[in-house]
Amino acid sequence: MRSGLIAQKLGMTRIFTDDGAHVPVTVLGLQNCQVVGQRTSEKDGYVALQLGAGQAKVKNTTKAERGQFAVAKVEPKRHVAEFRVDAENLIEVGATLQADHFVEGQLVDVTGTSIGKGFAGGMKRWNFGGLRATHGVSVSHRSIGSTGGRQDPGKTFKNKKMPGHMGDRRITTQNLTVVKTDVERGLIMIQGAVPGAKGAWIQIKDAVKKPAPKNAAFPGSFKAAADVAEGAE
Repeated sequence: MRSGLIAQKLGMTRIFTDDGAHVPVTVLGLQNCQVVGQRTSEKDGYVALQLGAGQAKVKNTTKAERGQFAVAKVEPKRHVAEFRVDAENLIEVGATLQADHFVEGQLVDVTGTSIGKGFAGGMKRWNFGGLRATHGVSVSHRSIGSTGGRQDPGKTFKNKKMPGHMGDRRITTQNLTVVKTDVERGLIMIQGAVPGAKGAWIQIKDAVKKPAPKNAAFPGSFKAAADVAEGAE
């Protein structure tokens, strides 16, 4: 098991294949995704990599976070997340991960926060059919109907699908295909829709239900901290 990536959702477009067919894709951008910490079984009881992406203002960063970023010798990050990895797939702190971490054609699981819809009725939230358009139904055509029995069972069961807050939930979409990667611009193009609004932070990982491709980079595709520092100079 290797690390995933943190990317920002830039929007959707389409890519034309060689035979003229078009593939709708979501474009995800790597905003300087770096390793900011390691979790080891000896110190923390589990093995993981902590990644950070984006750029945050120092005044908006807590003192504890500033200390952690200073130890890692990276700029304050806008979004931080952990990815469980195997011990042999740990990457050094300060390394910058690249778009070719994922191979074109491989399947990935994408996690994001869905777009909030506010309070929604049963028809929009749960795809209920609503009541009849005639035959005695007036005013309440979009109501959900009965929510429970009378004497038996005498209550409304827990988790009954009813109107309520819709969206703004952590969603994972599995087995999406990586169509194309652009290392120079730090772009990953994934077929289909990805949960989250434009500008949202997205986590991408190898699909858990499918084996990783044989040509995938282990422990990952990245630039070491020393190489990043030389490039900056």
